[in-house]
Amino acid sequence: MSPTTHPATQLAALLHGAGVSPLEDTGWLRITGEDRVRWLNGMSTNSIQQLKPGEGNYNFFLNAQGRIQGDAVIFAQPDALLVETTAAQMPTLLPLLDHFIIMDDVELADITGTQLGVAITGPEAASLLERIGLPAKHLKEIEMQTAHWNGAELTVIRTYSPLVPSFEIWADTATIAALTQSVLAAGATLCGPEAREWLRVLEGTPRYGTDIRNSDAARDLPQETAQTRALHFSKGCYLGQEIVERIRSRGNVHRTFTAFRLEGELPTPGTHIQAGGKQVGELTSVAAIPLPEDPAHPVQLALGYVRREALDGNAALQFPGGTAIPEPIPYVVAEAHKQHPASESERV
Repeated sequence: MSPTTHPATQLAALLHGAGVSPLEDTGWLRITGEDRVRWLNGMSTNSIQQLKPGEGNYNFFLNAQGRIQGDAVIFAQPDALLVETTAAQMPTLLPLLDHFIIMDDVELADITGTQLGVAITGPEAASLLERIGLPAKHLKEIEMQTAHWNGAELTVIRTYSPLVPSFEIWADTATIAALTQSVLAAGATLCGPEAREWLRVLEGTPRYGTDIRNSDAARDLPQETAQTRALHFSKGCYLGQEIVERIRSRGNVHRTFTAFRLEGELPTPGTHIQAGGKQVGELTSVAAIPLPEDPAHPVQLALGYVRREALDGNAALQFPGGTAIPEPIPYVVAEAHKQHPASESERV
């Protein structure tokens, strides 16, 4: 099923109503074994041992030099840990984790594709799910539950969503097809990847492989990404912890991830930012976004990195063809419904 409305209409639904989108680029890893919690806690940057069944948190996986090798949301279940990441990361993340299973009672299973998923996103998402008989309002951010709908078992997840509420539903193919039709009949708008990408940029959420880099050109450190929600500073030892703690004890990193409003020609990702004639940063995601209040005049936004002294100074940040103006994350959208504060399980 493909969207029939314009992406600008889809974005308006995501920001002010409810949109439903297929989840086609998600990877899942199931971890079992008696040592799974202790072992994964030593591999990830957040506290796994504190998670109760159904709770989850966002994590980085690092190398010994503290550079980010991947990211994921990890959920606790009574008999397993579930790792949700992007499908593109699975070919590298699975071998990375498997390499560090030495004498541990731990088993990894790639369960990507065993179920289908859809995202229900927007300020009306929770009430829409309630109307079709699927309670979701009580869920905290990064929490999952098993539910039943029309006689079928499914998994409901409330995801990290700093601008508008968002939920994921995972089930068998027939159940997801029927549920999609039900939410569309209840008033949701079918949304495609372009509108979802615009929402991600508005939220200021970095994507691994795009904004969080691990290549010859750039290798990012956790604190540079501004995603402190992925870090826990009293959980015990883990791979790369020494570098993370050293950065914290020194008080800062030299550059940080942020959002920019762009004036001038729309640049391409990878464009460098300059201040006073010196290179001080780089744009990693770029978009011209038709906001609902004025879709005929898209706002040009970017995500990227900039040196802190340039961000704190008075010099103009420029790129070839225009100016980059730092903006808060998430971007302030008129009438956008803000989320409640993060749950205790996600705070660091």
